[in-house]
Amino acid sequence: MVEAVPRGPVPGRILGLYALSVMAREGPVHGYGLAERIAERTGGAWRPGAGAIYPALNGLARRHLARMSRQGVRRVYRITPTGRRMLREVRRRVAWRSRGGLDLSLLWAEIAGVGDPGEHLVSRLGVHLDAIYEYLLRRPSGAADAERLRRAVRERLADAERRLGASDAAVRSPFPAERGVAA
Repeated sequence: MVEAVPRGPVPGRILGLYALSVMAREGPVHGYGLAERIAERTGGAWRPGAGAIYPALNGLARRHLARMSRQGVRRVYRITPTGRRMLREVRRRVAWRSRGGLDLSLLWAEIAGVGDPGEHLVSRLGVHLDAIYEYLLRRPSGAADAERLRRAVRERLADAERRLGASDAAVRSPFPAERGVAA
C-alpha cells in the first residue's frame, strides 16, 4: 500500500514532499542544506527554520518514507522504497492535474472571500508569470533550456490571446452558431 501524502500544515507537507523529491534526485539530505536549497529556490522569500524542517523530516522517517542516520552531529535522511512509491503517486496526481484535471483555484478564491473570481485568476496568472521570470533569472543551466522555456511561454500566451479574441467575438455575435450554440 502506498502511504498517503504527508498530513499536517501545508508548509510541512510541502517541506516533506520537497525533501523526498530532493532525496530521490540527489541522494541524502540534512536539514540545514534543505533549508538553504529552499531559500535559493524561492529567491530568499522563504527560509524555513529548524522548527519547520526537522518536524517535516522526522515525520517522513516516522512514516517510513525516509530513513534517518547520523553523520557526526548531522542527521541525514535518505528516501526509502516506500517514500519512492509515495512520491511516484504524488507526481502521477500532479501530472493529471497539470493536464487539465482538477483545479480548485476558484473554490479557494471563494473560501478566501475574493470579490471577483476573474480578477483572482488574473492575479494568479501574474504571480506565475513573475515566477517564470525569476526562475529564468536564477537558472544556472544552458541558454538553450532557457530559450525553450521562453518559447513555450510565448506560445501559451499567444494561444490564450487567440482564445480570448475568439471568445470576445462569440460573445458579441448575435448569431447562435457563432457563439457555439446549436440553432
